[in-house]
Amino acid sequence: MTEQIRPLDVVILAAGQGTRMKSSLPKVLHPVAGRPMVAWAVKTARDLGARNVVVVTGHGADRVEAALQGSGVVFARQEQQLGTGHAFIQGLDALDDHANADVLVLYGDTPLLRPDTLAALLGDHRARGSAFTVLTGELADATGYGRIIRDEQGNVERIVEQKDATPLERTVREFNSGVYLMDARATDLAHRITNDNASGEYYLTDLLGLYKAEGAEVHAFKLTDPGEVMGANDRTGLAEAESIIRARITQEHMRAGVTIHMPETVYIEDTVQIGRDVTLEPGVILRGDTRIAEGVTVGPYSVITDSTLQEGVTIKAHSVLDGAVVGTGSDVGPFARLRPGTVLAGGVHIGNFVETKNARLAQGVKAGHLAYLGDVEIGEETNVGAGTIVANFDGVNKHRSTVGAGVFIGSNSTLIAPRVIGDAAFIAAGSAVHDDVPEGAMAVARGKQRNLDGWSRRYWGGLREKVQVKLPWLAGWLSRQD
Repeated sequence: MTEQIRPLDVVILAAGQGTRMKSSLPKVLHPVAGRPMVAWAVKTARDLGARNVVVVTGHGADRVEAALQGSGVVFARQEQQLGTGHAFIQGLDALDDHANADVLVLYGDTPLLRPDTLAALLGDHRARGSAFTVLTGELADATGYGRIIRDEQGNVERIVEQKDATPLERTVREFNSGVYLMDARATDLAHRITNDNASGEYYLTDLLGLYKAEGAEVHAFKLTDPGEVMGANDRTGLAEAESIIRARITQEHMRAGVTIHMPETVYIEDTVQIGRDVTLEPGVILRGDTRIAEGVTVGPYSVITDSTLQEGVTIKAHSVLDGAVVGTGSDVGPFARLRPGTVLAGGVHIGNFVETKNARLAQGVKAGHLAYLGDVEIGEETNVGAGTIVANFDGVNKHRSTVGAGVFIGSNSTLIAPRVIGDAAFIAAGSAVHDDVPEGAMAVARGKQRNLDGWSRRYWGGLREKVQVKLPWLAGWLSRQD
């Protein structure tokens, strides 16, 4: 009969203040690659298939809990900071039922720990029938860490903190990561931890001795990369952690068929999905719920957030997209801005210094230069001239306009919303359109031009001395008129 695999519960300790951050923001909420550090621990627990995830909060508890709302975790408050053992007890007590489950201890400030590493730890723990397994690493100089002390047979005997270690023990290179995996006895044994020590705190490390006193199997699982348990305790640590995670993300995408020029300059959050044969040029930033299909090119220094780029799209340099959908084969930029609610169909051209907001552009629409298209729907194959503005705001309310298919909008035209422009209409350059334009009609909405002969000679002639000093070319023109 096959033995049933025990469920896994995870307790994440996230109650610390983090004074070295020198910040009003709780330490565990400082972001790394777009995700608060504590959210990385929650994601790791979920990736492991955890049944229950408990986050123990303390300093800034309200803000930490608000940041994790909707993530399916349970919260436990550590009202008094009485040590890691005390925090762990609060987490265990928040579990309704911990019988027959393994429990894993993680931390809210160690975002680099890989799910694959913890899966290997879990596999080793169960394969060896271990009751308590400590995740360890090895450093040439482990100063500052607790040391793993083994007996002559190589079995884990105890954990000794740096301040309590003898000179010989301080030469030990194997260190305690603080990550522990234990069986269901954890609930009972944790409540036996005392604070009978110089600091008057309840230490989680005491659990190892309590398990050994029970005659239970205690083991260590050594990290291949000790850097995975590096905590981010200050801003430099945050920068180091972000650099490592960014490198992991870009490497993963490159191995999956994405070309990234100068990957050290590219920022991609782990929530972003990218298809094969996509090219990312230097300085690109991809954030949030962004989806990029195959064959897309994103030009240098473009920033894309919560947007969808369909097959064959080209985003040119310095473009900013937020909450936009760009259809197959469309091109955007350079220096374009697509704001939330923008939906471009296939083959749309958005040129330099064009801004869209809550705009739907049908197949083949072209807006090449210097336009603002807000709260508007534009039909197929319409041409939007340079300098066109959809004036959608009357100072109180926003208004929506509709432009038909095959419309030609001349340069420097203003559509004063709400307007309806019929199919195949023509708007003369420089028009301020304040009435609807019927299908096939031409709108001319501008003042009649008048030319005043001789005006320049009369006006500038009266200022001849100033002209001679400041505008010698004009003085020369005036002399030819005399």
